[in-house]
Amino acid sequence: MNRKKILSGCLFVALMLLTFYTIFHENDMNFVWQTIKKLNPLYFIAAILTGLFFVAAEGLMIWYLLRALSARTNPLTCIWISFIGFFYSGITPSASGGQPLQLYYMKKSGLKIADSTVVLMTVALIYKLVLVLLGVGILIFWYPGLKMHLGGYLYLYYLGLFLNTALVGILLFVMISPRCFRGIVVGGEKLLLKLHILKHSSARTQKLFDMADAYHEAVIFFLQHKHHIAVVTAFTFLQRFSVFFLTWLIYKGIGLSGQSPLTVMIIQATVYIAVDMLPLPGAQGITELMYKNVFAVIFPGAYLTASMCITRFINFYFLLIISGVLAATASFVKFKQKTTPAKQS
Repeated sequence: MNRKKILSGCLFVALMLLTFYTIFHENDMNFVWQTIKKLNPLYFIAAILTGLFFVAAEGLMIWYLLRALSARTNPLTCIWISFIGFFYSGITPSASGGQPLQLYYMKKSGLKIADSTVVLMTVALIYKLVLVLLGVGILIFWYPGLKMHLGGYLYLYYLGLFLNTALVGILLFVMISPRCFRGIVVGGEKLLLKLHILKHSSARTQKLFDMADAYHEAVIFFLQHKHHIAVVTAFTFLQRFSVFFLTWLIYKGIGLSGQSPLTVMIIQATVYIAVDMLPLPGAQGITELMYKNVFAVIFPGAYLTASMCITRFINFYFLLIISGVLAATASFVKFKQKTTPAKQS
């Protein structure tokens, strides 16, 4: 386990150093630095708040869905859990480490595993579904612009859209198929038994069956209360747009004009769609390479590197630092939550 963490950390640092080299190589860093120093502080603060909202919004959605299941929990705790998920997603390939750690801390706070699992899967499903809908919309209604701005990276856009669509299908199937979910739970236990990580326990097996049943009941609850899903879907669109809008705030903050907010947001959305599912921690390196390619027309000359440094710092590295601090403090804080049984009516 420690070796895996060390390898993951080394990969993250290596990608970060490669990314910095990509940013600084063959650029007039004096002009870049001067541009950064001239950034309008109001736009900078607005961009910081927008980035924080992007992560916190997931916590609010987690809290809203847990409340729908009558699990009484603190919204600040859910926001904290969201930042923890952002940190571990940012440092692990394909963002694979986020949800398991969120589930761990939700259990630690006293929430039922079945409720937490359904809520996290629902948030993930809608999060990916919104990205797919945006991707398909851009492909249909903005294809000439997509082809012009992405150029040689257009294949990554298709790949990202395909992978996100496939993941939506898999998540949806797992959620609505109780047999599939029970098979995953039981199969996971059998694997851990073969690896001698767990010892055989009939009581634990029964608890896993009960959890699978409770999970399915929670899924049925949401299917019967579609207005909760509608609210989360609408809020997810707002969340997604916020991180795209952040780039336009930087565009205005460094004194540029002439491009509409919608154009800048669409171009930023194409980058997210292309790199979202790539097996790189934080999509480092490829995000910066794509940014320099697709935004070359929007940010002229050295403004391109300056805008990339600021935008990427706010929407990833700054949030990763904040999330890392909160994740570290979570290890020393005792979660205390009172929960009530879920209503399955």
